[in-house]
Amino acid sequence: MTTEGEPLTKRDFEALARFRFGIRSYLRFSEETVRGHGLTPQQYQLLLALKGFPDRDWASVRELADRLQLRHNSVVELVNRAQGEGLVTRAAHPTDARAVRVLLTKLGEKVLAQLSTLHRDELRRMGSALTPPV
Repeated sequence: MTTEGEPLTKRDFEALARFRFGIRSYLRFSEETVRGHGLTPQQYQLLLALKGFPDRDWASVRELADRLQLRHNSVVELVNRAQGEGLVTRAAHPTDARAVRVLLTKLGEKVLAQLSTLHRDELRRMGSALTPPV
């Protein structure tokens, strides 16, 4: 890619288009895969955000809203649905009585492991398609 102020070349546009196509292809794969396993894409993202939360195995709804880039009330509904399906559970927050911890259940861990393995394998298969343009 060119530096700021320089016009983009045909090669730059091709690299950007290839990268965008790779992102969209991966997202489509993800959406179809998680739906095929009975989850919504948002539920998979919730499980992944919980398992991948730095330095602990739980997160608050506020933290999840930030990670998922959703409104607090949307995450509450998402957690409610996931809890109803046995994927997550709630527990008392260790330091804030107004907040709760959201944790994966054993079922949530199992489903996430299966789906994440498929996602990792797809990323490997895609190879350079998701390499950002330089």
